[in-house]
Parts: sequence; structure tokens; C-alpha cells
Amino acid sequence: MAQFELVLPKMGESVAEATVTNWLKKVGDPIEAEESVLEIATDKVDSEVPSPVSGVLAQILVEENAVAEVGQVIAVIETEGTVESAGAATTPAQEVAAPAAAQAAVAELEGQVAAATQTATSNEPITKNSNGRFYSPLVRSMAKQEGMTQGELDALPGSGKDGRVTKADVVAYLESGRKAAPAPAKNETATAPTAAAAPSVSAAPKTSTPPAIKLGEGDEIIEMDRMRKLIADHMVNSVQTSPHVTSFVEADLTKVVKWREKVKNAFQSKYGEKITFTPIFMEAIVRAIQDFPMINVSVSGDKIIRHKNINVGMAAALPSGNLIVPVIKNADQLSLLGLTKAVNDLANRARNNALKPDEISGGTYTLTNVGTFGNVLGTPIINQPQVAIMAAGAIVKKPAVVETPEGDVIAIRHKMFLSHSYDHRVVDGALGGMFVRRVADYLEQWDPERAI
Repeated sequence: MAQFELVLPKMGESVAEATVTNWLKKVGDPIEAEESVLEIATDKVDSEVPSPVSGVLAQILVEENAVAEVGQVIAVIETEGTVESAGAATTPAQEVAAPAAAQAAVAELEGQVAAATQTATSNEPITKNSNGRFYSPLVRSMAKQEGMTQGELDALPGSGKDGRVTKADVVAYLESGRKAAPAPAKNETATAPTAAAAPSVSAAPKTSTPPAIKLGEGDEIIEMDRMRKLIADHMVNSVQTSPHVTSFVEADLTKVVKWREKVKNAFQSKYGEKITFTPIFMEAIVRAIQDFPMINVSVSGDKIIRHKNINVGMAAALPSGNLIVPVIKNADQLSLLGLTKAVNDLANRARNNALKPDEISGGTYTLTNVGTFGNVLGTPIINQPQVAIMAAGAIVKKPAVVETPEGDVIAIRHKMFLSHSYDHRVVDGALGGMFVRRVADYLEQWDPERAI
């Protein structure tokens, strides 16, 4: 019997270590090639580690809740016959495909929630190293989720190696009763500026505890999955971080609708791609961003970061019903055909849980098409750390006044509402309103004779 050393694979340029959260196999269990052996957690993503070879799990070298470095041997697998050298044999594991779309969405949302939470509150962030002690990604994530402070974590006795705090330590601490009640402190911190600015508001309740819900007969309690919890946190943090303002414009898409109807069959025949309205909307958004580059920014403290690249995210539905936002990088460098291919590719792989982590990160502006659900308009929440997002409503036939050389006439037109939500800290109503109006102008000025 030969022995194969299973190493922690490389998971991204910025990921140097991971916490082993769950061994899916026990010592003595048979393993098939490409079968998942364990689950790991990093600051960016939770994923499974498959085995490149078939065999029997002979030894586990890194226990659950322990931290391993990329390239470190975490298990030994006994195989029949000979195996390649560890360096060559582990290459497939290190080159393992990125996690599925739902795991990728969790990666992106975890980073966004952490950034938004740090901006929205004055609470001290949980650091990787503090007071001479290292905290794993899993422990830091749990501490943030439970509202623990750095001081609470530093004071917690650790049962792990070298006194490290483990998941079990955090759970035991929470179950036994905490030394501090972080929720009221957080609320008082959050409400302090309001009280200082308007003393008359001080009589308002300081807590935001939701009212108890009385269950009725037949009611069902459904536990949120991890991704839904992260989405919920991300949305709440976005509203707490950015003062949202939404501007609306109704655009006449008659030229666009008729042009697409005329060319869609030829377009698919020539390029093998279905042309939808989404890449057309994206093209107009990109042109408007070039006209108004201060929409393509992020906020860092009291500084504004203006992004050079125009990376447009598009909301897409996952099979689970959750939403994910894959990003088209450098969208300003793509033609309408290039945007169409990118939109179709990302949408298809989102439906098949085949997106990679870097394909859902780095967005600088987001488009969501609520019209696909038959909604005429929506008020989208900003995808932090961006400062604006646009929703395209359903295209509806309406009677409208049309100016002609012979005078005004009433005609049937294809109309659509565009909703533009923006961060009023850095985007004023004039800029936000002009931007959405410019997007509508580009759509209304569509060339009906445009070649494909």
C-alpha cells in the first residue's frame, strides 16, 4: 500500500490558511477520487476539499476547528499501487475548481458584510491577532455574528493548541451567559449621534428588539440557510451605512424593442447567442458612467475612491431562490456582442452553480432587472461598497403623446421605468437624477438601423 499526502489546496491569491470545520470521512473510511473529504472555512469562502486519489483515509493530521496553512499536509490516504510524488500529485488538489455559486456568494457577502458592519458601527473590529493570540476565521466570524467585542474574545479562555480559542469555547461562552450585553451597547452607540443632533429624540426607545411573534396553528418555522442570513445582514448593513435616495425615470424603449425583434434571429444565427435586453441596458449604463464617473466610486471613511475600471454586476437567481451578483469586469471595453456573451455565460453558470469566487467580486456598479418578475419598478438596495444601483422594470405597452412634424399624436409605445438608488453621502440628487436620465436618453436614442 502506498501513502498519499493530502494537502490544503490553494484557494485564492489572498488566502494563506483555513480552518477545518468538519471531516466528512473518518479514519478507515474508503474514499473515491474527487470525493470530498473535509469542509474548510476561510475569511472569503466555505468549501469542501476533494481527494485527487482513491483509497482509504489512514490518518487525520489536522483536527476540526484547527487552522492549517495552504500546502500543509492535513491527511494521509492509503492507496493501492504507487502514487506520484507529493508535489506533482497535489497539483490537481491545488488547482481544484472554485466553489459553487452559492459558496461564492457567501464569500462575497461575508467580505461585504464585514466591510459594511465596520463602516456602519463604531464597534471595534475583531482582529486576526490580538493580545498575542491568533483567532481563526471561523472564530472571528462567530464573534462578529454574535456581536462579541475584541475584549470579550481576548478574555475568553482557549482550549485549543497554545491556548487558541475554538468554536466550542465560543459556543460554551455564549451558552453560559456573557459577561457583557453587546446588543444594548451597539444600539446606544448607533443612536448616540441622533441624540446629540436632536435631543428631542432622546425619549425614543433605545432598543430595537423586534416584537415577539405569536405562532398560530399550522405555522411553520423555517431556519434561514447561511447564505440567506448573510444576504439579510448585507441588506441591513447597507441601509445603515448609506442614506438611500431613489430617482425614477420612465424611458421610451420602442426603438430598442423593435430593433431587437428585428435582429434577434439573425443575431443568434450569426453568433450563437440570444440577445436579451440586459446587455443593451448595460451598454447604456456604461456610457452614462463614462459621462458621470463619480457614480463609479466607493467610500472609505471620509475619502472617496474613484474606480478606473467599470465593473458592472448583474443580479441573477440561483436554483435555491437566493440571488447572486456576478460581475462583468471592464465592461467599457466590451462591444454589445461581448456584453451579450458575458451576460449569457454568467447567467447560465449562476443557474448551474458554476461561478468562481472572483466572478462575483470587484463590482463597481450593479444592475438588477426586476422586470423579469413582471414588476414595473423597484427600489433596490445598494450593493456595498458601491454607491449606486439601478433597477430596470418591465417593458409595458402604453398610450403616449408623441411629437411629430405634423403635431402631437397619441401612439402605443413601449415604456419602462428605471429606478436609481444611490448613496446620498457622496451622490447628490442632481448627479443621481442626471445619471438615470442619461441612461434613459441613450436607450431612447437607439439607432434602429444599427448593424449586428
